[in-house]
Amino acid sequence: MPPWLIRLAVALLIAVVVGNGYLFWAWNHALEPGAEIYEVKPGMPLRSFARELSARGVLPESHSFVWLAHLTGRDRGLKPGEYRFRDGMTARELLDQIVAGRVIEYPVVLLEGWTFQQFLATIRAAPKLTQALAGMSPATIMERLGRPGEHPEGRFFPATYYYSSGQTDIMVLANAYEKMQQLLQREWEGRENNLPLKNAYEALILASIVEKETGRADERRLIAGVFINRLRHGMRLQTDPTVIYGMGKSFDGNLRLKDLRRDTPYNTYTRRGLPPTPVAMPGKESLQAALHPMVTGALFFVARGDGSHEFSSTLAEHNLAVLKYQMKGKPRKAPAPAVPSAREQNPKPN
Repeated sequence: MPPWLIRLAVALLIAVVVGNGYLFWAWNHALEPGAEIYEVKPGMPLRSFARELSARGVLPESHSFVWLAHLTGRDRGLKPGEYRFRDGMTARELLDQIVAGRVIEYPVVLLEGWTFQQFLATIRAAPKLTQALAGMSPATIMERLGRPGEHPEGRFFPATYYYSSGQTDIMVLANAYEKMQQLLQREWEGRENNLPLKNAYEALILASIVEKETGRADERRLIAGVFINRLRHGMRLQTDPTVIYGMGKSFDGNLRLKDLRRDTPYNTYTRRGLPPTPVAMPGKESLQAALHPMVTGALFFVARGDGSHEFSSTLAEHNLAVLKYQMKGKPRKAPAPAVPSAREQNPKPN
């Protein structure tokens, strides 16, 4: 073999060894991307993203990254979105992350007891969430969700939802809607027998009232039991949260006697049965309480002032509880006109 050919073969062998060594190093050495955010735009080719990473000092250079991605068949699988990479990860791990689409996710927290308007306000204030429903009425929003004619109140499950940059408010609401419908159907199918509720929607309405009446987990089933008993007896529910919901924006934080007497579809002091829609978004525990109420003879409850309630089966017992907890043991000098109430007034069964 001619000497020049031997030298060429040796040179090629060295080039291959050195090249492979460099590629191995480039693929496996620890990167230091810092806490910055790196964005893969929709349709962005790997080569462009690699150049950006190199320009920002994450990769020593872009060519080896693109070449190795091509060799492993992952040069076309980038998922768009925002990424944050941990210090010490390798180029291989970085590629795995963007191919898997493990993007930065942002939380939006929707709380139990909030109304649909409060849900919307929180979603509209969420950073990085694309607002596709801005300016739309609740009716139009339900149409966009494929639920025309449905009242939105109570239809969305309160929870923490996660979204990535560029996703829309429609996605969050659709997720919350589907989660509530699945939960409602499952709980309705497992309900107690002989409840005075015609369908799952009535259960949702009652659950929303239970949600607004107490924040104590140990009292939800007791309070649900009171309302179930009153429905069975044909009594008015006489619960303040429904009145407040019916007042809408006119409610100033102070519920007055004239408000309890003013008739609206949501005034359960003037109308029998459940209100026409939920009055808030109930959580899972309130829904379970509405469908598995505590079996007692209680028809009334009154706030003790410490977050708990006193439950009574008769009007006489309830009046004593009102005297103790609401009037501090001191009867009024001149009794005011009676306003029936399931909670804090002096009701008479209707």
